[in-house]
Amino acid sequence: MHAVARAPALPLLWQEVRRNRLLWLLVFVPVVLVAEHAVHAGGQVLFVLSVLAIVPLAALLSHATESVAASTGDAVGGLLNATLGNLTELVIALTALGAGQYMLVKGSIAGAIVTNSLFMLGASLLLGGMRHHTQEFNAATARLQAGQLFLAVVALLVPSLMEAEGEQAQGFVRELSVALALLLAVTYALGLVFSLKTHKEFFGSARAAEADAEDAHGTWPLRLSLVVLAAVTVLVALVSEIFVGSVQVAAQAMGMTDAFVGFVVVALVGGAAEMASAFAGARKNRLDLSVGIALGSATQIALFVAPALVLASYFLGPTPMTLQFWPGAVAMMFLATLTVALVCSGGRSAWFLGVLVLAVYFTFATALYLLPPKG
Repeated sequence: MHAVARAPALPLLWQEVRRNRLLWLLVFVPVVLVAEHAVHAGGQVLFVLSVLAIVPLAALLSHATESVAASTGDAVGGLLNATLGNLTELVIALTALGAGQYMLVKGSIAGAIVTNSLFMLGASLLLGGMRHHTQEFNAATARLQAGQLFLAVVALLVPSLMEAEGEQAQGFVRELSVALALLLAVTYALGLVFSLKTHKEFFGSARAAEADAEDAHGTWPLRLSLVVLAAVTVLVALVSEIFVGSVQVAAQAMGMTDAFVGFVVVALVGGAAEMASAFAGARKNRLDLSVGIALGSATQIALFVAPALVLASYFLGPTPMTLQFWPGAVAMMFLATLTVALVCSGGRSAWFLGVLVLAVYFTFATALYLLPPKG
C-alpha cells in the first residue's frame, strides 16, 4: 500500500530536479554536511559550500510552498505564500540570532528589504525590457505595495533615531522595539485580510500570472509537497548553522564584515528562488508577477520577519534584539523605498529603468563593502 502511494511522488520530484538546473546544486547539501562533521573543513570552504547548498534548498522550498498553496485553495494558499515566502531568510536569521550575531541578523533584514525592492525589481525590469520594447504593470497595485513598504520601513527606522547610551535609554529602545514589532505584526495580519479577502480584486493581475506560472511548471500532490516542505526546512536549518558558524572566519579572510554578508550574501542567497520566478515572469512579459514578488517579499521582511526576530530574541538570543540599525542601513532602506515608489508610479517600464534601479543597489553594496559600519 505504501509503496504504491509513494511511487508517483518520486518521479515527480526527480522530474523537477532534472528540469530545474538550479536544483542540480543539491549535490552540495551532503557535501557541506560531510565537510563540517567528517572532514572538519576550514571556515572559507564551509562558507562557500553552505552558500551553494542553500540556493537549491531555497528553490525547492519555494516550489513546495507553491504546490501546497495550489492544493489548499485561494485564501489558504495565499496565506501560505505570504507567510512562508521568506522562510529561508527567517531560518538563517533565527540561527544567527541563537548565536548572538545580531549585526548579521540586522544586516540580513536591511539587506533583504533593499535587495528585494531594488535588485530583484531592477533586474526584472532590465531582463524584461531587453526582450520587450516596453512593458506595463498594474500601477495601482504597485503603489499600494510600495506604500505598505514605506510605512513598514518608517516603523523600522524610528528606533534607529533614538539615542541608546545608558541603561535607561537602552531599556526604552528595547520596549519601543517590542511595541513596534507587535504593531507591525498586526499590520501584517490586516494586510493579509485586505489582500486575500476584502479587496483581493486589487491583486488579480499578479495572481493570474502566478497561476499561469504554476500551470507551466506543474504542481506536486499535497502529500509530497508537505513532506518536501518539512524535510527541506530541516536541511535549511542544518546548513544555516554551518553557514552562520563559518561567517566570521570567511568574512575576515575575504575582507567582508558580518553586516556586508548579511546585507548582500544572505539576501541574495535566501531570495534566489523568488528572484528566478520574478526574472522568468519579466521575460514572459508578466511584469505584474515580477513587481508583486519583489515588493511583496520586501514588505513581508519588514512587516513579518523583522518583528518575529525581535520577539524570538527574548527566547533564543543571549540578549533581547532591538530594531535599532546603524545609520547606513537606515539611509539605504529609506532611499530604496523612495526609489521603488518613484519607479512604480507610472505603470510602464523599459530596460533603462532597470539599469537605474540596479545602479542604486550597487551603489549601496559597494559603499557597504568599502566602508563597512563599526559595531
